[in-house]
Amino acid sequence: MKTKILIVVLAVALVIVCVKLAMVSVGGGSEQGGEAAVYENIMTRASVRAYTDKAVEDEKVEKLLRAGMAAPSAVNVQPWHFIVVNDKNVLAKIAELTPNASMAKKAPLAIVVCGNLSKTDDENIRAFWVQDASAATQNILLEAHALGLGAVWTGTYPSKERCAKIAELMNLPEYIVPLNTIVIGYPAGETQPKDKWNTENISYNVYGGKEGALVQVDTTPKVKEFKEFDVTKDFRANPFTWFKGDGLLLAAGDKSGFNEMTIGWGALGNIWEKGTSSITVYVSSSRYTYQFMEKSKYFTVMTFDDEHKNVLEYMGSHSGRDGDKVAALGLHTLYTENGTPYFEEASEVYECEMIYHAPFDEKGFGDVPREWYKNRNMGIHSMYMGKIVKAMKKQ
Repeated sequence: MKTKILIVVLAVALVIVCVKLAMVSVGGGSEQGGEAAVYENIMTRASVRAYTDKAVEDEKVEKLLRAGMAAPSAVNVQPWHFIVVNDKNVLAKIAELTPNASMAKKAPLAIVVCGNLSKTDDENIRAFWVQDASAATQNILLEAHALGLGAVWTGTYPSKERCAKIAELMNLPEYIVPLNTIVIGYPAGETQPKDKWNTENISYNVYGGKEGALVQVDTTPKVKEFKEFDVTKDFRANPFTWFKGDGLLLAAGDKSGFNEMTIGWGALGNIWEKGTSSITVYVSSSRYTYQFMEKSKYFTVMTFDDEHKNVLEYMGSHSGRDGDKVAALGLHTLYTENGTPYFEEASEVYECEMIYHAPFDEKGFGDVPREWYKNRNMGIHSMYMGKIVKAMKKQ
């Protein structure tokens, strides 16, 4: 009887131990062991340049690639492409063409990490491919170390010479750019990690800021840089060309939500009320700004100088449905007394009170608008007429 009880107790104890080990191994969210394992893996990783002849197993290669593809990516474009190289002849050629990867000649495996520039047409997002592919590379390096492998990052981009050689060897199309080659294998000997901790590389709150020091940052928008002016006396732009060129920025909504878009159609003048000035803009029902224009009592029209020319370019090629354009550009939002949004970076701001709006009536179209809308998959534009209630200009 005692023997049976002892066996039961031991069995229960074994189950408890197994459960605790499982908790630690599954991400370690609330267990210190998980965090410690991750930190240990990071701190003990080192660049390994000498390998044994042992081949890297297929299941480990897949884990390396999965780790790479788990990296963060700007707007989730995932602009990476991985070329797995396990052919000895190709590895030897990599070593020959790129001297910094000479160890590839005696390695069983390499992964060429590339950027796929065809993943997006947005040049601003495309430029982040280097960061995304670099994050993927670091993931692969850490996973290799965790799997008992050795690996080293050998740079290719931005060297035009190295890129050209690897591109030719790998038969890469123009839109695939090699960032680096990770040489991988089972370590031949031990490589000690370097202690890179250096407090001189740390600042707090601002560059050069000391730990514990309070930094006073003036976050007050520079509203005083704007000065109101009388458009009937001091408006100097040509009304026939004002909307042309790089365009203007239209914004509608309030503090609870708004959107903005670049516009190239519009008109200036006055109507119905003597002594007032008006701006007329046109917005397609397919645009995200349309829903804000339909319910807003006020809207703003803004100009930008050459320093902020990118604002109009970006706002004209991105939709507010897909992301926060204001945050992406680092703009600072201000509001008029009526709660109408505008941006500190603008050079001129015209706040308008809506006095009329209606969609175009297709029955009234002549040949030009009829032809214009015929082959375009977009909604009909609506006309929005606004009386200028405030005009501001940067000093």
